[in-house]
Amino acid sequence: MAESTNPSSNDTARPAPVKRRRRSRWRPLLIAIVLLAAGGGALGYFRTASDAEAQAEPVTALAVRGDIEDAVSALGNIQPRDYVDVGAQVSGQLKQIHVVVGQDVPNNFLLAEIDPVVLVARVEGGRAQLASLKAQLVDRQAQATLAGLVFERQGKLRRDKATSEEAYESADAAARSAAAQVDMLKAQISQVESTIRGDEATLGYTKIYAPMAGTVVSLTARKGQTLNTNQQAPIILRIADLSTMTIWTQVSEADVSRLKLGMKAYFNTLGTPQRRWTGRLRQIMPTPEVVNNVVLYTALFDVANPKQELMTQMTAQVYFVVGEAHDVVTVPFSAVKRSGRERKATVDVVGEDGAIETRPVEVGVTNRVLAEIRSGITPGERVVIGNRAAEPRTAQGNRPGGSPGLPRMRF
Repeated sequence: MAESTNPSSNDTARPAPVKRRRRSRWRPLLIAIVLLAAGGGALGYFRTASDAEAQAEPVTALAVRGDIEDAVSALGNIQPRDYVDVGAQVSGQLKQIHVVVGQDVPNNFLLAEIDPVVLVARVEGGRAQLASLKAQLVDRQAQATLAGLVFERQGKLRRDKATSEEAYESADAAARSAAAQVDMLKAQISQVESTIRGDEATLGYTKIYAPMAGTVVSLTARKGQTLNTNQQAPIILRIADLSTMTIWTQVSEADVSRLKLGMKAYFNTLGTPQRRWTGRLRQIMPTPEVVNNVVLYTALFDVANPKQELMTQMTAQVYFVVGEAHDVVTVPFSAVKRSGRERKATVDVVGEDGAIETRPVEVGVTNRVLAEIRSGITPGERVVIGNRAAEPRTAQGNRPGGSPGLPRMRF
């Protein structure tokens, strides 16, 4: 019995090692399957991304015929081209002002008057002094004539030896002195006459006349105000010719090199943005103005203002035309590509079959938006201006929370 129980116990203990070997045999296979699935999912993901890039859609636009302009833009200020500040040349109280702001005045129009009392008195005093000197001159001339006659008589007597030498010499000296007195009075009269002319001119300055025809654009003095010309010439008003206006434009140093004298310029005002005034660049100031560390050069051009629609100190949006073309083939500026050392221009054109052809083109006027195509493209052709990337498609088997392209697996 003991022998029969031992074999049975040995038989029942042998199958355990067989199950362990089966499990260890399937484990490498299971790991290999997982790795293959992961690799396939990753390959599908990258293939999807590459497909999305391959399927990027070109953004296109039509070549059309139209106008194009390349311009330098800047802000400007409108001022009269011809104007004059009218001031006072004499001191005194402003007695009367005969004009108001906005009034049109002709040349030599009486604008204002300064109290002339002091100057009138000065002129009258000079005239009285002149009259006195002229009276003295008549007296001295009479005395000189008499002294001359006495001297002649003494000369005859001397020749006849009927007078002394002393009497003769005294008569000669008296005649010479009388003649000198006449000359001195004549000089004094000339001096007083000159003074009177100056005083009369100064008196005339009390009446202020318009030095030019125009419009009174500003009035800085008031009636009754005392004007003092000893320190600084006081300004009473300004007259301007508003028939021609000058636009003072500030251009940045980056753009001023593109400006040329005589080039076309135009501007709009804030009140009439649809209206355009045109002119020609007349002058570029050589000395810049620095505003907040920005270097600005002043450019001037004139425009006619017959109806006086433009007013002083208006703000103008100015455009200096560097280049322009009319009724030409244009494409978006982004469609033009340049490559190589010679920077030759090309444009990608979409054919009727959808194929994209790269063509060399000749480019004319360009700005930040459009480019003129002089040759290489005809109106109506579609050109590529960029690419619109398609959205990448997710691989099948994606689930929320899982990696894209990788199926969830259980172990």
